[in-house]
Amino acid sequence: MQKSSCTDADQRLLAALRDCGTDPRVAAAARALSRAGEHAALWLAAGLAAAAVDRDRRGSWLRGTALVAAAHLASMGVKRVVRRPRPQLPAAEPLVRTAGRHSFPSSHASSAAAAAVAYGALRPAGARLVPPLAAAMCVSRMVAGVHYPSDIAAGALLGGVTARAGAAWMREPLERGRR
Repeated sequence: MQKSSCTDADQRLLAALRDCGTDPRVAAAARALSRAGEHAALWLAAGLAAAAVDRDRRGSWLRGTALVAAAHLASMGVKRVVRRPRPQLPAAEPLVRTAGRHSFPSSHASSAAAAAVAYGALRPAGARLVPPLAAAMCVSRMVAGVHYPSDIAAGALLGGVTARAGAAWMREPLERGRR
């Protein structure tokens, strides 16, 4: 058996969450969320759709979408450096295929957290709707058996920090319009 680069707590929590995927409804939801988040597709599409609909904040939505893309790309860069292998649970196969072999940090979590921070800052509805969906996407990756909890935590931290660092740039045109 391959030596794991995770803690016992990481392994136990992953196994418990992966066990939730034995319920067909939970497995279907985990698969759907995982597929929707692949390459940040859901979050990029949401940002572009909002930019098309919300003319007053179009520039801000596009900048927020760029921050989501930046968080996703940053996570992919970190993965290439860290090269942590994906989990291998002896009792359960992963529910989804993955685009790559490395798991740290979770790119799904990076883009989801970036979207929660960036889009939540633009509209009250975004602040209420995006964080729970982002959290569900993060959990889905563990239920699917393709990320350790520490992968998710690191990815969410990276995404949140990336979006927060660009918050002033994202809102600049909106702020200027209110003066």
